[in-house]
Amino acid sequence: MNQGQLLIDYAQFDPVIGSHCKGTNHQDITDIERVVFLGDSVTVGTPPTQGKDFYRSELADMLVEKFGLMPPNDLWKQVNPIDGVALVKDSGDFSSCSKWGARTDDFVGQTEDCFPPDLFDKRTLIITTMGGNDLASIAKDGANGKPIDEVTAAAEAFIQLQREAVQWFVDDPDKFPNGVFVVYANIYEFTDGTGDLMSCPAAGLGGFDKPWEDPQLLKDLVLWINEQYMDIAVDTQTDMIFLLENFCGHGFKAGDPTAPCYRGPDNKTLFDLTCIHPNPDGHDLVKDLFTAVIDE
Repeated sequence: MNQGQLLIDYAQFDPVIGSHCKGTNHQDITDIERVVFLGDSVTVGTPPTQGKDFYRSELADMLVEKFGLMPPNDLWKQVNPIDGVALVKDSGDFSSCSKWGARTDDFVGQTEDCFPPDLFDKRTLIITTMGGNDLASIAKDGANGKPIDEVTAAAEAFIQLQREAVQWFVDDPDKFPNGVFVVYANIYEFTDGTGDLMSCPAAGLGGFDKPWEDPQLLKDLVLWINEQYMDIAVDTQTDMIFLLENFCGHGFKAGDPTAPCYRGPDNKTLFDLTCIHPNPDGHDLVKDLFTAVIDE
């Protein structure tokens, strides 16, 4: 309904957008032999959503069919709620080193854990969601009165870590001699472009217990961060799915006709009550976005 009010400038980087408009199309992803999931709790999956409904479980089933891969077992599709990781790290042609609470500075440990030297010759697809916890941290800092220049510096720092993580895979052509592909998500948020951190009923439990004095600063920062994620995708010729754009209008201000992403009445919320994790419908959407970018 409010089309065009979420003003994000990707064109400045000249990306190639897929015909599906669900992400970029910089890579021709073919003949995959191994799939590795990295990142945070969005990728691991969280209760009350069941393991079979996690996007990585659904996406793995699709990739098995598409590339003829050995499927992961049912334990791989479950989460260990004590450690916040997949119940089984490796199964079939799939690995998951994502973890609850992970931030961009955790990429180093995840790559060390999931890429033993004897598997570098596998033609590999990396799928990841990362940066949501970094964004949540700086959103809380800003709400608690940290000066905007310090908040922006923290954002710049984690964007650089995201860039270095993607570059680790693609900058050395000899590292993965048979090919490597990276598809990552940009960063969504639950306020539907309003910057209203108190909009989620459980915001206080999630640590969002104060509003920003100037919500427009938070809105601008979120858009700028996602523009930098696009810059990384173009520079590294990897691909990014439009998580922000597709979840916006399905958060906790979905019913507010003044919100930038308002899509009309009776639109479903795609977040669970933790404020920051997808519900089963949200996981379905994440799977569809990754599928579209991988398929084209």
